[in-house]
Amino acid sequence: MRPINEKLAEELLEAGKREFLERGFQGASMRSIAAAAGVTTGALYRYYTDKAALMDALVKEPAETLENAYREQQRLFAEKPLQNQLDGLPEISDESAAWMMEYIYDHFDAFKLIVCCSVGTKYEHYLDTLIDIESESGRRLIDRMQEEGVSVRDMDDALIHILSSALFNGIFETVRHDMPREEAFTHMESLRDFYSAGWFKILGISGD
Repeated sequence: MRPINEKLAEELLEAGKREFLERGFQGASMRSIAAAAGVTTGALYRYYTDKAALMDALVKEPAETLENAYREQQRLFAEKPLQNQLDGLPEISDESAAWMMEYIYDHFDAFKLIVCCSVGTKYEHYLDTLIDIESESGRRLIDRMQEEGVSVRDMDDALIHILSSALFNGIFETVRHDMPREEAFTHMESLRDFYSAGWFKILGISGD
């Protein structure tokens, strides 16, 4: 059984977070993390077997919570009547967007690690996962519009992916640049307005 000292575990996490934020995952050193926490590397390894385990302890729960919540939001969106979906474009509703930004900013350091410092970890392509969820939802919406006889321009999967990528990279630019919470929320509202108008324009449907 591994030793359990919650205070030391927290100190090690804090030291690991600082090291990852400064050097990135690949440049981080377990020796440096241990030294920053004032313990031996052996003591650090008794709590976290390697850098990946330490990164996991820092970001796993927030990453999974946001991903799972977004999947559920898109599932609920897909179950709505088509007109309700069109009225709610983009697919991130005001309520969902507010929750997402609140959650990101409540766990800012974890998402900063994911988007800026995770090369070499399983979180390196985390944004791609969110983008894929959005892309799949966009594809379903267009297919449903066509099935129900709505006059709409077709979009190939590549373009849907580009638009979805622009949305999520825009959202996480606020994290990359350490933007204050209130400013980030303002930009998120503008991004949603821009994204919504773009969807209506490119699909050739009215946004009234």
